[in-house]
Amino acid sequence: MTSLDAQQSAARDWFEGLRTRICAAFEAIERDAGSEAAFDYIAWDREGAGITPGPIETGGGGGGVRAVMKGRVFEKVGVNVSTVGGEFAPDFAATIHGAADNPAFFATGISLVAHMANPHVPAVHFNTRFLVTTKRWFGGGADLNPPIPYAEDRDAFHARLRAACMPFGADVYERYAQWAEEYFFIPHRGVARGVGGIFYDHLSADDAASFDRHFAFTRAVGEAFLDAFPPIVRRRMATPYSEEELHQQRVWRGRYAEFNLVHDRGTLFGLKTGGNIDAILMSLPPLAAWD
Repeated sequence: MTSLDAQQSAARDWFEGLRTRICAAFEAIERDAGSEAAFDYIAWDREGAGITPGPIETGGGGGGVRAVMKGRVFEKVGVNVSTVGGEFAPDFAATIHGAADNPAFFATGISLVAHMANPHVPAVHFNTRFLVTTKRWFGGGADLNPPIPYAEDRDAFHARLRAACMPFGADVYERYAQWAEEYFFIPHRGVARGVGGIFYDHLSADDAASFDRHFAFTRAVGEAFLDAFPPIVRRRMATPYSEEELHQQRVWRGRYAEFNLVHDRGTLFGLKTGGNIDAILMSLPPLAAWD
């Protein structure tokens, strides 16, 4: 694939623009806390067997930008965007929607994980993406992951996601919230990894009408995340905490790491498609503990 069509370009541009706004909002929180921390932006080209590095527009396999900040409030946050294309390996192609008979693919998206310095501030995950095989679809989700849960934070996060879903159907939030409960779960521990959010996948974009509808929904989810999370951070970031609570946070982070390494689809997709290893594993916390 050597050029992007209008839909692919529109999705890529939206994800990149959202990344810029999210990074600015998070840097503003650091300023409010008296920190000068800022994101470092590290570009990468995708390489692999038979894949030419560089932008897709010039015949390469694509790449992305890894944005990482380590600050006073955000102990470690990554906001990554990527746009890649090529062919899946045959065994992996068989597991991907629309790729069993033709392994060619295109993918563009944004992925974010924030691990916070204060254990009273929840960690968070957000990801949305647009994929093209013989099918076209959107997927993504967001979930709140507090080491020390507060009902007020959980309710505010879910309320904003519910509002984003409502224009697209009365049952959309309930279905995608249930999907998140099932997906963001650690089977070997028998526990949820957080307090939920929404998760969706394979929202068809095979025709212009479905692309417009599900791209609009994906944008609404992105706006909801940007609206919902920064106020929660500001509400909790100055809360005093104890060494016991800090240890509680690190044990919880260990379980988060287990989920992302064993069960997360995005981690597997990145590893199977020749993505940047540091960008793929930016979801891992800077410090964790196992009792």
